Amino acid sequence: MSQKEDLDPGPGPSRSAVHDELLECLQTIAQVHDRAATAESLTSGLPLEQGRLTPGVFARAASRAGLTARITQSRLVQLNPALFPAVLLLEPGRACVLVALDLRSRRARVIFPELGDAETEVGLDGLQESYSGQAIYVRPRFRFDARGPEVKRQRSRHWFWGVVRENRKLYRDVIAGSVVINLFAVAMPLFVLNVYDRVVPNHATETLWVLAAGIFIVLCFDLALRLMRNAFVDLAASRADVKLSSSIMARVLGLRMEARPASTGSFASTLQSFESVRAFIGSATVVSLVDLPFVLMFAAIIALIGPPLVIPVLVGIVLVLLYAMAAQGKLHELSETTWRVGAQRNATLVESLSSLETVKTLRAESRIQGSWEKASAFLSRTSAQLRLVSSSVSSVALWAQHSVAVCVIIIGVYQIIEGNLTQGGLIAAYLLSSRAMAPISQAAALLAQYHQSSTALQSLNAVMERPVERPEGKTFIDRPVVRGDIRFDKVSLRYPEAERDALRDVTVTIEAGERVALLGRVGCGKTSLNKLLLGLYQPTAGAVLIDDVDIRQIDPVQLRRHIGYVPQDVSLFFGSLRDNILAGGGSDGVDDEAMLRAIKVSGLDGLVNSHPQGVDLPVGERGQMLSGGQRQAVAIARALVHDPRILLLDEPTSAMDHASEEAFKAGLKAFGQGKTLVIVTHRTSLLSLVDRILVIDAGKVVADGPRDKVVEALRKGQIGRAS
Repeated sequence: MSQKEDLDPGPGPSRSAVHDELLECLQTIAQVHDRAATAESLTSGLPLEQGRLTPGVFARAASRAGLTARITQSRLVQLNPALFPAVLLLEPGRACVLVALDLRSRRARVIFPELGDAETEVGLDGLQESYSGQAIYVRPRFRFDARGPEVKRQRSRHWFWGVVRENRKLYRDVIAGSVVINLFAVAMPLFVLNVYDRVVPNHATETLWVLAAGIFIVLCFDLALRLMRNAFVDLAASRADVKLSSSIMARVLGLRMEARPASTGSFASTLQSFESVRAFIGSATVVSLVDLPFVLMFAAIIALIGPPLVIPVLVGIVLVLLYAMAAQGKLHELSETTWRVGAQRNATLVESLSSLETVKTLRAESRIQGSWEKASAFLSRTSAQLRLVSSSVSSVALWAQHSVAVCVIIIGVYQIIEGNLTQGGLIAAYLLSSRAMAPISQAAALLAQYHQSSTALQSLNAVMERPVERPEGKTFIDRPVVRGDIRFDKVSLRYPEAERDALRDVTVTIEAGERVALLGRVGCGKTSLNKLLLGLYQPTAGAVLIDDVDIRQIDPVQLRRHIGYVPQDVSLFFGSLRDNILAGGGSDGVDDEAMLRAIKVSGLDGLVNSHPQGVDLPVGERGQMLSGGQRQAVAIARALVHDPRILLLDEPTSAMDHASEEAFKAGLKAFGQGKTLVIVTHRTSLLSLVDRILVIDAGKVVADGPRDKVVEALRKGQIGRAS
């Protein structure tokens, strides 16, 4: 019986290697424009669909190769030849590169991904039949070098304001709509003025109906413009939200490990604070800021009706602005304090939930409950103070608005008695005074929300400025295949906030196909060597090389594609067994045969065969539905499923029983033929898998030699400790 018949893959379609035509088209165009681009560098971290690049994320992939891309809806004959080569989206879900188009001969030169880089001449009519109507123009961005002096205008685009600026056309329409809306606001006071001063005294009902019809038309246009303005603000905010959320998550996933924050819960709270920024830029109340300049226009019209009437309006505006500015410092301080306390409380929550079993077994509920209640009490007091100051600003603005209206009426009555003002003029001035004070009140009400959003934006700025593994503009060497030679050249490593080096001047060479065990006391630096080899950390001195190439020159995703890693602490994701084994599939894809082979070697075949759902059985959050040994077997399976040339196994059988360990050893001996194998272990039973042993102590290699000789030296106590 074949291996595939031994194992039940469970329900679901068979997985096969993914052929991504759109990605290959992008690589072809990148090569034309002399831009180095590997599949891993273009697609790493992007939301692919079934392992394939989609038109929606094509521009993001192109930007990684120093290219700009724009999708256009156009007939084939209307495409701009000056922008060739371009990508043609074909039906169904296929793509090709359009190199040239000859309308006279009705022929086109294209590159089909399945034919490599060879150009093919096809008929225009046949190409038109399969053309979906969409094409992607791809052009190179100009690259500045060290000879180009920097000027302020060429500063890199801000991650937040740059995205908001992309919607400037929508905001331009919002401003234009606000101008017209504020001009329409004058219509109602003028309507009342004319009715009281001209229609009523003269009983001119015909004029009344004409004025009423005119004001009704104005009100209808005003309603339409307000609805459109709010829709445009929401549209601009939603567009920005999608891009900003994507860029924040991409930044988080791309962080270098040494830049990772100390607290996961606090970091999560920082990322969640983007919600307040999104709410602020998407709030329809923000359009009140656009209305602020028109306060002067309303004041000028009031002055034309009756100069003394404008005095209360100006005094009210100054009073509200002075109080709002006085509250600025307190609002900023309270907003920052509230954010910090909220982040600390969230850190306690996340830490408690992730270690709930440990909390219960150690009876630590009381300590954590006390910490939570202290943070909650302080947060409650601070939030109450913030709400009090914020509401006081709004209340003062509302009080000023009503007071201004009363003062306008009082002054207006005296003006009417003196014969300097009509009743219609007084009512019009009253309406205009309310209209003039409304934007001031709304702007004052935004202060608290502004400070919360400003504090959140500052914290997010700190996140976006952290170093990432793949900085923009950096190019990597393409290493689709490696032999498996490993060399640590005078490597030292010190973790962030650590007081001493984890590794000190380590020089080790491991030949391709060699099998090596790393032995040593707890905390001596064995796992640190693995993390350096994976590129998770950068050495503070020296270099790590694979096939004589410094791994810092290799794309981190491509580097890890060649390395199968089993960590000490196994982390599984919510989903099925299949999802966890293929978690790092990326764009290269894995067929069922490779997955079943990895399952067989890891020892998961018994679980898969006995479960009715096969490889689609759920594992629960963090793999809580599996035992410790089963979780470890899943980690082994996903390390082997891509058939890497290098295997790093850190205590791979620490949670397994003797029978499971022996089965794993037997499977690994056959699977690991010709591969470079590095095992970190405290179990002597695993030493039969290796031919060479490295002994590490206090971050230094204190012994290196054939297995039997080193084991004998250890038994006799002939290997000392590092100085």
